[in-house]
Amino acid sequence: MIKTNAMRIIEKEGVTYNVHTCDGGALSGVEVAAVLGQDADRVYKTLVTTAGAGRFYVFVVPVASELDLKKAAKAAGEKAVEMLPQKSLLPVTGYIHGGCSPVGMKKLFPTFLDSSADGKTIFVSGGKVGVQVELASADLVRITNARFADIARV
Repeated sequence: MIKTNAMRIIEKEGVTYNVHTCDGGALSGVEVAAVLGQDADRVYKTLVTTAGAGRFYVFVVPVASELDLKKAAKAAGEKAVEMLPQKSLLPVTGYIHGGCSPVGMKKLFPTFLDSSADGKTIFVSGGKVGVQVELASADLVRITNARFADIARV
């Protein structure tokens, strides 16, 4: 298997991780969890928001949840944030929809991991559609300089 940029960064940081792959094209996060045989509360999706020109924030929440934009804005210290338009995802992050990892974006944006991940081993995108990496949430926080925050709406 070809290593993604996210995997190279994780390895460079000395973090133990596992790679999981699933075929089938564009699956929802909940479908990915099912294919991997995992509870949806261990599989997380990466969402990118903007608070205006050049102000981007990354939020990582369970796949069966939604990002609470009010909680997200509060965590980021902004009045409001909105989802980054899908057409802007690749130019801003270097990743495409369905393969956006919180690790290895073009820049290290302020990153927030839902507090439900604290103390768990979780799955996040490995930087390519159909590739997930499993790692300790504490390692993800360290690699991305993330903070835990209550940002998900179930």
